[in-house]
Amino acid sequence: MNVTTPTKTAHGKRRGTLTVRPLAFLSMLVALTFILSACGGAATATAPPTASTAPSSSAAPSRAPAASTAPSAAAAASTGASAAPVASSGASAAPSTGASAAPVASTGPSAAPVGTATRTASATAGGSPAAGGATPNASIKIAGKQGDADTLNAAGATFPQVLYSKWFDEYSKATGVKVNYQGTGSGAGKNAIRDQTVDFAGSDSPMSDAELEAARTKCGDIIQHVPTTLGAIVVAYNLPNVSQKLKMDSDVIGGIFLEQIKKWNDPKIAALNPGVTLPNEEIITVHRSDSSGTTDNFTSYLTAANTAWAAGPKSGSTVNWPGGIGANGNPGVANEVKNNPFAIGYVELAFAKTNNLPYADVKNRDGQFVVASAASVTAAGQGFAAQVPADLRFKFVNAPGAQSYPITAITWILVCPKQTDQAKAVAITRMLWWATHEGQQFNEGLDYAPLPPAIVVRAEAFINAITVNGQKAFLGR
Repeated sequence: MNVTTPTKTAHGKRRGTLTVRPLAFLSMLVALTFILSACGGAATATAPPTASTAPSSSAAPSRAPAASTAPSAAAAASTGASAAPVASSGASAAPSTGASAAPVASTGPSAAPVGTATRTASATAGGSPAAGGATPNASIKIAGKQGDADTLNAAGATFPQVLYSKWFDEYSKATGVKVNYQGTGSGAGKNAIRDQTVDFAGSDSPMSDAELEAARTKCGDIIQHVPTTLGAIVVAYNLPNVSQKLKMDSDVIGGIFLEQIKKWNDPKIAALNPGVTLPNEEIITVHRSDSSGTTDNFTSYLTAANTAWAAGPKSGSTVNWPGGIGANGNPGVANEVKNNPFAIGYVELAFAKTNNLPYADVKNRDGQFVVASAASVTAAGQGFAAQVPADLRFKFVNAPGAQSYPITAITWILVCPKQTDQAKAVAITRMLWWATHEGQQFNEGLDYAPLPPAIVVRAEAFINAITVNGQKAFLGR
């Protein structure tokens, strides 16, 4: 069979026919295919990409599971050299040294699914998320002085105060720089960095968008949240003549602090503690009276795990407590519980241990009663490292996993990214690097959990983005 194809002139008029024999036609097709393949122009059918749980190692943002159920609007410009802003809800690779990547756009607080890292506010200056498998830069060691200021003054969260006391003592030995840290509470710490009455502040409650904007003028830019440690908030109690350790769940804890469960021998407490002789005594609840990150995280857990609490007081650095005794700081709550038989309160784990207070094993999301410890906090944090927002303002509560302790918190050092005092800028950045690297070796011994490596990598980008009079502040040594 012949294939006859009409041909035309340039003006479209019929000029005749072209006869192509089958063999010649086949040869033409083979040649055409070869030419297209060599030029890269042939289209090939490919299977769609498959989903992967492995984090991306590139600098572009990966699409990890969202840390928030709602997107948010950009809140601030980044500090130092940065790429253009990118929208991202998950983890992406960040360099361990050098300038930070771009801020991630977000719209402020949003409700997250129970047991996930919760984005608390919009993204700010600093690095983009690091890949879950990123490795911190271990080559830089901080020792001696490099033009640092002799003294740094700071105030804020009491949650990490036990750890910070150890850190700053060790840091002074290593560098000769004295750090004066006052445990005044997270709320007071945020006010102090806003007003620039301290060189840096501590907080385990992230600053809101409004707080960041209020601090921008004196700070020079949006304050960075550099994470330092993870810890457990325990339900400590004082029960004379009860030697067995109690077990509690979110229903009982919420009921006690709502003052719906009023006596220690209430059937709900007794059902979780068979064989324990509970006294027929009124429960005395103790809570924080100051603006507190510990309160924020404790009530965030109750909001996530207890429907009655979520419909009532909800979460915050301060809430409307139905009753009980108010006390200032973790030390104040621990002291009130210790001095009042039949009292119960919430404190960071180290404060319960320091005051020899028993604390309950808490039933987690997987239905297991878990002892608060550095290991069980680490278990809770491992699954969240790749999901947190780029500005690292987040909470993680009610974590999944059989070994995860459910009432957990992260704490930060708050620092202005645009410094004006050379000696203090050097001192601050070197201290931050030491705290997020060498300092982590002291965490577990004091019942705090070390930062996940991916979070350390993000902290590195934040530290490297701090400038002094337009120049990078961290000397890299």
